Amino acid sequence: MQNTAETAPDAPLDTTPLLDDPHTAYAGLREAGPVHRITGADGQPAWLVTRYDDVRRALADPRLSLDKRHAAPGGFRGFALPPALDANLLNMDPPDHTRIRRLVGKAFTPGRVDALRAPVRRVAEELLDAMERRGGPADLIADYAGPLPITVICDLLGVPHQDRRDFLAWSDALITPDPARPELMRQAIGAMLEFYTGLIAAKRAEPGDDLLSDLVAVRDDTDGSGGAGGGDRLTEDELTSLAFLILFAGYENTVHLIGNAVLTLLDHPEELQELQRNPAELPAAVEEFLRYDGPSPLAIRRFPKEDMEIGGVRIPAGQSVLLAIASANRDPARFPDPDRLDRGRELSGHLALGHGIHYCLGAPLARMETVTALEALLARFPELRLAVPRGDLRHRPALRSRGLISLPVAW
Repeated sequence: MQNTAETAPDAPLDTTPLLDDPHTAYAGLREAGPVHRITGADGQPAWLVTRYDDVRRALADPRLSLDKRHAAPGGFRGFALPPALDANLLNMDPPDHTRIRRLVGKAFTPGRVDALRAPVRRVAEELLDAMERRGGPADLIADYAGPLPITVICDLLGVPHQDRRDFLAWSDALITPDPARPELMRQAIGAMLEFYTGLIAAKRAEPGDDLLSDLVAVRDDTDGSGGAGGGDRLTEDELTSLAFLILFAGYENTVHLIGNAVLTLLDHPEELQELQRNPAELPAAVEEFLRYDGPSPLAIRRFPKEDMEIGGVRIPAGQSVLLAIASANRDPARFPDPDRLDRGRELSGHLALGHGIHYCLGAPLARMETVTALEALLARFPELRLAVPRGDLRHRPALRSRGLISLPVAW
């Protein structure tokens, strides 16, 4: 297994083990070398960075661009998103990234997130009420971990209740596309674009007390002040893309974080019991759940603006670079005994939510939702257990997203 710039681009490593047993596979890659050639999710060769120090530095390195215009010709094929959904923060560098992040960042300040804690707990209790009425077993993903964040983020944006079920179906088509039926992804993208365009038009016609109405007002502010001081503005494509990203990312990451955290506790019953006795320890526990089995194994792909070295490996300009968050978070050089769940370890440096200017914008909300979801669940069902053999559980077949297809539980 070679780790030099001369590694043949037409013979990248097989990524199947990263889907089947990612933590074991990443451990082997870390041991073998800091950087490897793999086939990315777009079917193109990419450079995979596996060790903590290299990943952390690369996350904050301005030479690594998120803007696809820095990709080498023919070297990247991502989602075929229309411009109105593609002009988002995951494809931007400063100064555009700085301008747009500043506009939306005020919605995710600690104070605003804390004000949402009681509404989130209310939604959690309502979902648990419904589970209890139906009786077990239940699918914790479909009945709890999924509906909770979609309800919260849709309420934040002002999405009507009748549109939320459709959004879940579209999101699933994008997160885990069916290679045998590529038309399903195209249909989902078309439906999403129509949905967001119509939603923005509705907010223009009748603004509400919600984040999307506020962003529409910024977009339509004709004096150029943008309501933020300093001339911040949004183009129409940026507005639509921002709504798409907030809703999509706010759902996808949190549902997987909650699901993975619950499974981790079911795998460690002594930890589950301890947190039931001491729910005040949940915020610190969630940090270890993020490190141990976070929802995003890979950071969004990056493109070197110039030839550069990572971990002593030369990477040509424009080629895709994938930073393995899941591998970095279990690097024994940074986290001793990394495969052991340890709520007492020092966790300030975990990378599950990123690092640098692209650090997850919704991190405070995701943390709060997960803590609140676990508090309510553990209090309601103290004898929570798996309803199927552990080996029957399956994760979504996606390199970039780590989440369970279902989580059948009983109590």
